[in-house]
Amino acid sequence: MSNQEAKTEKRFAALSSVVYAVFLTTFKLVVGLLTNSLGILAEAAHSGLDLVAAAATYSAVRASDKPADKEHPFGHGKIENLSALFEALLLLVISAWIIYESILRLFFINAVVEASIWSFIIMGISIAIDYTRSRRLYKAARKFKSQALEADALHFSTDIW
Repeated sequence: MSNQEAKTEKRFAALSSVVYAVFLTTFKLVVGLLTNSLGILAEAAHSGLDLVAAAATYSAVRASDKPADKEHPFGHGKIENLSALFEALLLLVISAWIIYESILRLFFINAVVEASIWSFIIMGISIAIDYTRSRRLYKAARKFKSQALEADALHFSTDIW
């Protein structure tokens, strides 16, 4: 496999994760708003965070493939480590928001949840997509020794649970 083919395959794995995230964020947000379900709205927020993280990973993968230059004599590979750190920080922020909203809804706001078939459909689709993309990312991460892709794969595999 040529160097260009390897770069293309890495980028495709990262870009497909971005596309999945756009779809899931939009779908969960619509269903969450229609059902007034904090669980699904929290999942929509989480998927929005996944979108930001996936975009950061895609950017990091593209940047890390650049050859060494005057300012970076050892190359740009460490940007993948920064991308993984960024993703972890984003997860902490969204977790804090979910805890805050949960406390509000448990103690201060009377929110009626309308459980519907859409709630179950969106979660089933989400699990299937997260499984598919985590496998694709793991495969690419192992093949190209990419820490950014590995962090993304781990993130999406834990989302399944």
